[in-house]
Amino acid sequence: MSPAQIALLPGDGIGPEVTAAARRVLEQIGATSGLELELEEALIGGAATDAAGDSLPAETLELCRRCDAVFLGAVGGPRWANLEGAQSPEQGLLRLRRELGLFANLRPVPVFPALIPAAPIKPELLEGVDILVVRELTGGIYFGPRQEADAEGQATDTMVYSASEVERIAHVAFRAAAGRRARVTSVDKANVLATSRLWRATVDKVALEYQDIELQHLYVDACAMQILRSPAEFDVILTGNLFGDILSDEASMLAGSLGVLPSASMAEGTFGMFEPVHGSAPDLAGQGVANPLGAILSAAMLLRHSLDLEAEALAVEAAVAATLDEGLTTPDLATSGSGGATTSELTDAIIARID
Repeated sequence: MSPAQIALLPGDGIGPEVTAAARRVLEQIGATSGLELELEEALIGGAATDAAGDSLPAETLELCRRCDAVFLGAVGGPRWANLEGAQSPEQGLLRLRRELGLFANLRPVPVFPALIPAAPIKPELLEGVDILVVRELTGGIYFGPRQEADAEGQATDTMVYSASEVERIAHVAFRAAAGRRARVTSVDKANVLATSRLWRATVDKVALEYQDIELQHLYVDACAMQILRSPAEFDVILTGNLFGDILSDEASMLAGSLGVLPSASMAEGTFGMFEPVHGSAPDLAGQGVANPLGAILSAAMLLRHSLDLEAEALAVEAAVAATLDEGLTTPDLATSGSGGATTSELTDAIIARID
């Protein structure tokens, strides 16, 4: 069996630190399971702009295309905030998603019992919460035609969706629900937006192929309220690019911190890019306090979705849960009885518990 090839894109800010943690976990899985891994790093984001004048160098894109999966740390920061086009870290990330055909963003929101005190939500509301946000990633307002502000002070962003784009992401959500609690909540703004009316009608059509899956439609404002009022009601949330971006960040508060949450951006088949949901947090870079949990859980998603290693993914997730149960966290999740570990110490503890 040929080695699994994984591209590592550390990026900016705390990206290199959390990528190093994920790398160590993947190497541990390789050592304990006999899985042969080839891990190769490349530049992206502001670091690539500084070194090559382009936030997504051709060499990086070529590496990603020949690998089985990609792991990304984080991109961006104040140093590059005013750059545009090829030099913008955020535009580089959008280009990478587009070039690799990454259309389905999977954002699980697990609630670890040990972290419930860190969440700004009543503890009784968090019992049994396990949400998967399925976000369409290559369409919508982020990719539609836009016009920067003109002389009259008017700017335009256009939300565009086709039925085929909606069908493709809807199938991902329904298939995911079939392996979970068999419920999909499709989120739109169909009372106002034409694209949302297309979205709703198309999701209804796809749902006919999944008779065992319960489908519910919610407007995005109602969904935002329900996520905080009754989060345990949700199983799979299906939504577009803009709404998914906002709702998944809101849902992160159920888990206690953005630093805990992983994500996968999938193409057709098993190829995907895996990254923690958090940003580059440049104010924390180099201090050894960055939370590696989102990155480590993203590595578990890589094992599951791109390498078909379910047992190994479960082993990583169980090690994270066991470590948290013993009260070990980084300072961002510190409560009266836990916290204070460095990035490296928390990673060490998790690796020691991987069985």
